[in-house]
Amino acid sequence: MASKLLRAVVLGPPGSGKGTVCERIARSFGLQHLSSGQFLRESLRGGGEVGILAKQYLERGLLVPDHVITRVMMTELEKRQEQHWLLDGFPRTLGQAEALDRICELDLVISLNIPFETLKDRLSARWVHPASGRVYNMDFNPPHVQGVDDLTGEPLVQREDDKPEAVAARLRKYKDAAKPVIELYKSRGILHSFSGTETNKIWPYVYTLLSSKIPPILSDEEN
Repeated sequence: MASKLLRAVVLGPPGSGKGTVCERIARSFGLQHLSSGQFLRESLRGGGEVGILAKQYLERGLLVPDHVITRVMMTELEKRQEQHWLLDGFPRTLGQAEALDRICELDLVISLNIPFETLKDRLSARWVHPASGRVYNMDFNPPHVQGVDDLTGEPLVQREDDKPEAVAARLRKYKDAAKPVIELYKSRGILHSFSGTETNKIWPYVYTLLSSKIPPILSDEEN
């Protein structure tokens, strides 16, 4: 079993704790944590063709469209044909899921179901360091100094779409786009859903599931 490469995805709405769950899986099972947000930031800094294209949208205050994110991710995944990996933030739409199908077969999809009110509270308390993508939550993961990134000392910002008035629309939009993706993976028998309001309570179940697919390198307690 260990010789087979594991291809996994974590799905979940903004504020669901996807990043935290992915980091724990990567640490516990030796999977590469591949974040679409991180790759997008790197392509913007790298200044290649896709980075320049993405920048044009961002400079106009627009979301980077599906096909651009897909190109960023396909390029990165093709470099990692011989590695175990875990996708975070991709695929978000049916089109992206179909593009992913063309280059690999997924073994496992984890879907995080978090109540709407919990997501709303988490997102409204969320501040980010734009250059690195580091996320702070003023309720349970605040920076050492209010309003300042722990590592660089640079100012934190609250994204426009994390502001309370924008959160409900953002969550509705995620749900509409994600529904066919979830249905697709459910129909293949590879979708595993976990519900709750706290990542620490969901984590042991996620750990048990992954342990049945790939040998852990850290025990559950070491997280």
